[in-house]
Amino acid sequence: MPKDIRSLFEALPEDYQQRLGRPGEYPFTRGIYPRMYLDRPWTMRQYAGFSTAEESNARYRYLLSQGQTGLSVAFDLPTQLGMDPDHPLAVGEVGRVGVSIANIEDMGALLAGIPLGQVTTSMTINAPAAMLFSLYLLVAEQQGVPWEDLGGTIQNDILKEYIARGTYIFPPGPSMRLITDVFAFCAEKVPRWNTISISGYHIREAGSTAAQEIAFTLANGKAYLKAALEAGLEADLIAPRLSFFFAAHNDILEEAAKFRAARRIWAAIMKEEFGAKNPKSWMLRFHTQTGGSTLTAQEPLNNVVRTAYQALAAVLGGTQSLHTNAYDEALGLPTEKSALLALRTQQLLAHESGVTRAVDPLGGSFYLEHLTDQLEAQAKKYLQQIDRLGGSVAAVEAGYFQKEIEEAAWQFQREVESGTRVIVGMNRFASEKSPLNEPTPVQQIDATLDADRQKQIKAFRQKRDGESARAGLEALRRASHGTENLLPHVLEAFRRRATLGEICGVLREEWGEYQPPA
Repeated sequence: MPKDIRSLFEALPEDYQQRLGRPGEYPFTRGIYPRMYLDRPWTMRQYAGFSTAEESNARYRYLLSQGQTGLSVAFDLPTQLGMDPDHPLAVGEVGRVGVSIANIEDMGALLAGIPLGQVTTSMTINAPAAMLFSLYLLVAEQQGVPWEDLGGTIQNDILKEYIARGTYIFPPGPSMRLITDVFAFCAEKVPRWNTISISGYHIREAGSTAAQEIAFTLANGKAYLKAALEAGLEADLIAPRLSFFFAAHNDILEEAAKFRAARRIWAAIMKEEFGAKNPKSWMLRFHTQTGGSTLTAQEPLNNVVRTAYQALAAVLGGTQSLHTNAYDEALGLPTEKSALLALRTQQLLAHESGVTRAVDPLGGSFYLEHLTDQLEAQAKKYLQQIDRLGGSVAAVEAGYFQKEIEEAAWQFQREVESGTRVIVGMNRFASEKSPLNEPTPVQQIDATLDADRQKQIKAFRQKRDGESARAGLEALRRASHGTENLLPHVLEAFRRRATLGEICGVLREEWGEYQPPA
């Protein structure tokens, strides 16, 4: 087999080449780079975080030692909601679904011994994204790493929280201000950082179809760009640092076609609607995670196979980075063993399957191209409807996204319960005596963690200069009513040893909290 099958494509008739396009050229249906994985594979970025900063740090360093090529940080629910671990609503949730981070010391411990100038980091954080990003910058400063050398991504996608996930804090207006403040700050001071990861993953996990995932995600992308333009930023300054985040579910060819259709639609949106001139602005760069909602507690080892097929779909679709779920995630957080097997799944795909020897292995398949066209047409209909409603923010406030996803999820569930949609080992081929149902060890979180973290945050506050911290918080409060960029004020408050909960608390008092439509 030739090492570079791109030459075979070049031998096709010219009209066929024009219809499909070339990899690395507008509209990027076949991939955003001319050589894709021929020179190096995608970034293997395993999502991890649990318990304390020290325990998560140990897991990160372990995965990096095993060949992982990028960090991806999961935060616990109190952190995602801008609460310190001693907040009354944090009880029972500290360190459960991610790592607990409340201040500069926590972030320093989380990243200890990890060279931030050499490793790219993704942080799945939304409502308080500006705050956690500020802590990351301060730790880089402590390490002596210039901000312009930092590479990575913050999710920073609040619209999908209103639509599908629920970890919002502030109303849409001030939330969008925080996001555009991050855009502007990074354009000037952290140029290699991806300032947002516009997420279809959580939309799909909430029950959307593949076409809805494309449309709702790209509609949100349009909303963020419009907000940036209204804030005085230029499309070609912001767009090259946007990234996207999609799910990969079980239908391999539909998922590969979904990624192709999304690239094609976004390229046209950027070029035709926003008038972007820089080809990098037309590119849809995306991370993929295999589908957590597709995993079953029944016969959990089957999830190894599901994840492998989903990872294949993501790679055939041209992803830039990938997380593969662990087989035990329907039962609990991944153990060290299951997390390593998830990483090995990617490494086997990259180095043993042969899919990296072709730029676009499925390009030209009649069925794949038909699916791509079909998904593009369906997604465009949704985009037109969202535009008629006034864009994503108006559609969120009207409950449009939520209703569409709920109906799609209900239809899926009816198919599962009726047996017309087969879930192997659950609604067909199921047996209680199956050896695949043997007990599976899961990651355990120390029951004393809540109390320990409460003591830590209390001690942190006691040893700081309280007057200095209050001064930093009051400066942020005053700035919250103006139009200046809030990132310098957040950074200064953290330097003065304010906590995440205190910073978000000030903004809660000034901006209020979002209440979803009935």
